[in-house]
Amino acid sequence: MVGCQYMKNKSNAGRPTVMTPETVNKLEQAFLIGCTDQEACFFANISKQTLYDYQAKFPEFVDRKEQLKEAVFYDARNTIAKSVKENPQYAFEFMKRKKKDEFSERSELTGKDGTPITPIEVKFLSTEQK
Repeated sequence: MVGCQYMKNKSNAGRPTVMTPETVNKLEQAFLIGCTDQEACFFANISKQTLYDYQAKFPEFVDRKEQLKEAVFYDARNTIAKSVKENPQYAFEFMKRKKKDEFSERSELTGKDGTPITPIEVKFLSTEQK
């Protein structure tokens, strides 16, 4: 529960805070899997305004939140990298997306006998697809 470090400045005055260590932990769990602020607040059972008030009080939590939101993308990249090593088809698909100029399939449209498409043919093609 790293988020608990942000709660040291709590005051004894007023209504008890809903931002307990358990709530911060729930937020961190949600952000760790890439949830939006709204989704994380739903999971932690708090309002978005409560989250934003907390972030205003503890601005360092904003950086922590953004780092946690990136974790899911690291995990996804790691999974892709492992699958590329294990399966040649995944490797080829990866290269098609990352090195499009070299590996992706291309199709070119030309007019009759390989001539450039005229504006009339372009208009015809675009209405034909509808």
